[in-house]
Amino acid sequence: SPSLGRRRRREAAEEEVEETPQEKKLRLAKLYLEELRQHGESCLAPVPGVMLLGHCHAWGRGQGSPAHISLSLQVQPPDPASIRVLRGHQLPVTCLVISPDDRFIFSASKDGSLIKCKWEVESGKRLCVVPGAKKGTEERHMGHASHVLCMAISSDGKYLATGDRNKLIMIWDAATCKRLHIFTGHRDAVSGLSFRKGTHQLYSASHDRSVKVWNVAENAYVETLFGHQDVITGLDSLSRECCVTSGGRDGSVRLWKIPEESQLVFSGHQGSIDCIQLINEEHMVSGADDGSIALWGLTKKKPLALARQAHGMQGNQDLQQPYWISAVAALRSSDLLATGSHSASVKLWKCSEGFRKLEPLWDIPLVGFVNSLKFSSAGDFLVAGLGQEHRLGRWWRIKEAKNSICIIPLKRRAAPPSPKPPDSF
Repeated sequence: SPSLGRRRRREAAEEEVEETPQEKKLRLAKLYLEELRQHGESCLAPVPGVMLLGHCHAWGRGQGSPAHISLSLQVQPPDPASIRVLRGHQLPVTCLVISPDDRFIFSASKDGSLIKCKWEVESGKRLCVVPGAKKGTEERHMGHASHVLCMAISSDGKYLATGDRNKLIMIWDAATCKRLHIFTGHRDAVSGLSFRKGTHQLYSASHDRSVKVWNVAENAYVETLFGHQDVITGLDSLSRECCVTSGGRDGSVRLWKIPEESQLVFSGHQGSIDCIQLINEEHMVSGADDGSIALWGLTKKKPLALARQAHGMQGNQDLQQPYWISAVAALRSSDLLATGSHSASVKLWKCSEGFRKLEPLWDIPLVGFVNSLKFSSAGDFLVAGLGQEHRLGRWWRIKEAKNSICIIPLKRRAAPPSPKPPDSF
């Protein structure tokens, strides 16, 4: 009926995020470029009314994401016996990052020590330990005096940033483990950090519900952005001058447009949204304590796909609840995702049907709270930070878990042999 048609058109319009004419032009150009890539045509083919040379550099083969790669079907199910375990933290591992060249892992934990481990990936050797300090003595000592909740490394591998419950952000020389600077300004725990790709611009998120922007190369504060109604639990960014955040119990995911000082609000989870990561410049994944995983497109206010009870249910039959999603990871510009909980496994997922469907692939057995997950840049291994407790609190304790870092190899399937050319006559 006409009224039904009008209602559907109105609902579709409400789901669309408002765009400026320039943003719409850029989005349409991106879609056109993606079609060209799929058909093997040149990236520099002209689009009427759109300049593509700069666009290709910034979004295609330059700073931004390469063409979408379908890797989920190439990766073999990991062998549990091949998982390497690195031990050194006394308390639960809360966060980790991998150096851009995939040679080193940096990790931190609730014990305040920053094992800027430079754990060496190849040997598993621990290269550097920064001991923790007592509260109030951070200026005199190198380490954090409280739980480290988040960390980030610049895309050139020069700077490492760490944030703690004591409102501090510390900047380190990633090569020497030397502390360079301390940023103060947040009024509560620092819960998320991310360097803008290709720059030394740092975004930070906090339980004080704000996002701050810093220039690390100049040791400078830039600006503060407000909008979340509850503590911010996670943050991520790529090449654009924007970042995405998970807003805990305010039930929202937000995209912050830094130059415009504006934000887009996305909603779809029913619980506290505890972790988030960008997959590429157009899509992201988030996880919540209602057990759900959501796939988002940055032009839609609602999830493109939602997997409920992604890690199953826990508790007695009368008091069952979903396993909380405590970590998500995306292999950049691919269709491969990983999620963690305390369900005794890490799960790998495939994004299919143009990011409109989530398909479970395999379970990787790991005991404990999976507090952090990161894919290597090349996609040949996955790193998990494990603990006996959740990184944000002490609701449960898994005694049999080991506070450790696990390196999970991801082997590719052998490519099928190419057909032989027919014999010539």
